[in-house]
Amino acid sequence: MGLKDRFHGDLLGNIDAAEDGEAGARDGASFGIAYFKRKLLEEVDLAELVKLGPSQRRARLESLVADLLSREGPVLASTARSSLIRQIVDESLGLGVLEPLLADETITEIMVNGPTEVWIERHGNLHRIDARFSGEAELMQTIDRIVSTVNRRVDESSPMVDARLPSGERVNVIIPPLSLVGPVLSIRRFPRAFTFEQLVRMGTVDPDTSDLLRALVRARMSIVVSGGTSSGKTTLLNALSGFIPDEERIVTIEDSAELQLQQPHVISLEARPPNVEGKGQVTIRDLVRNSLRMRPDRIVVGEVRGPETIDMLQAMNTGHDGSLTTVHANSAEDSVVRMQTLASMSEVDVPFLALRDQINSAIDVIVQLERSADGRRRIIEVAAVSSRLREDFRLATIMRFEPDPIGPDRVVTGTWVHYPLPDTVAERLRVRAEPTPAVYTDEAADELVAPERALEQPQADRLSQTVGPDAPAR
Repeated sequence: MGLKDRFHGDLLGNIDAAEDGEAGARDGASFGIAYFKRKLLEEVDLAELVKLGPSQRRARLESLVADLLSREGPVLASTARSSLIRQIVDESLGLGVLEPLLADETITEIMVNGPTEVWIERHGNLHRIDARFSGEAELMQTIDRIVSTVNRRVDESSPMVDARLPSGERVNVIIPPLSLVGPVLSIRRFPRAFTFEQLVRMGTVDPDTSDLLRALVRARMSIVVSGGTSSGKTTLLNALSGFIPDEERIVTIEDSAELQLQQPHVISLEARPPNVEGKGQVTIRDLVRNSLRMRPDRIVVGEVRGPETIDMLQAMNTGHDGSLTTVHANSAEDSVVRMQTLASMSEVDVPFLALRDQINSAIDVIVQLERSADGRRRIIEVAAVSSRLREDFRLATIMRFEPDPIGPDRVVTGTWVHYPLPDTVAERLRVRAEPTPAVYTDEAADELVAPERALEQPQADRLSQTVGPDAPAR
């Protein structure tokens, strides 16, 4: 949507309402904005405005609106006057009601459930706020403004869309007839890049486990970050990637580019959805395959959620050890079974036993995240994949978070328990000359024996063979 179209569409959208109310109270909130947006359209020189940059354009409009308010507006206090100017300009150039929410760095998600209901997530907890749209038409204008920047459209023939704001926030839209409450807009803020020192201060991980994870990454051990929705997987993946040495060539692959690697030799790839004609799609699997021809030292995949899993496993098994990825799963055990199931979704008929062997050989460590009842994200387990080749899946716990009973304040506390490293992991660190934190040695560990658990074969068969080439005939 061009700037001229935006002004004509947005600024004229409420003219009728403004004219109907012109004889009434001119200081009414919704009428005042519509009235001054109409006046702004009459005075602004669109040909001049399109030549200005974003900051100059905003400054120019703020100056015009301030002049209009001085001539025709009600007498307002300085704070109310500034707020009205900002709101008029936001609705003319930005995303209106959403602009102040996007400017608040403490808000991590914005959820709009129809024009009258807006929720935010702050510090891990959901809150309903007083902000609202004037109607469904204004909300749809905001949605159109978002999706048009990425050459997408949303209407009854295409009622669902994923997009991204210029500043990186992920956006999902679903509209009627699929949504029964009106247009629904979900915005997930671009995750802030945290260092492990910051994560330690926030209580996400303890200092000893932070040191261990640094050693594991530098020793080129392949790591899977597992967790539920909004548990902090991308944030942790970004922090882990910070341990990769500067001299290595890194290829990152994501659905929506969120990783912020600071190394000098990083190639960022992003999947592309199909266009309005259903053509031109480039999937994560296509990018993983292509990345193998780009001479990467490590491949970092934002998330595996489909057939690309088998390509990622093969990359880890063919010289790209030390690669990193994430997967949606509720526990470390679930993550290995889920990866086996996802890998079976490709068109290649690979037996489940062969996929199990691929996972045993490719994955070294699983880091499990959880969002607790108090909204805090933390690492609750670090487990090594101790099974090899044709063995059943076995996981050896390296670290486990043991929570205390939750008190009346609903704050989650607990203790990180450390176990001696499995021999395979300890030997890998020794060969790579990476130090092992003392609490993970036999002499200083909290527990002397690392608990090792195997996924029972009947259970594994039942979970894994529900889909794929080995699934029972129906």
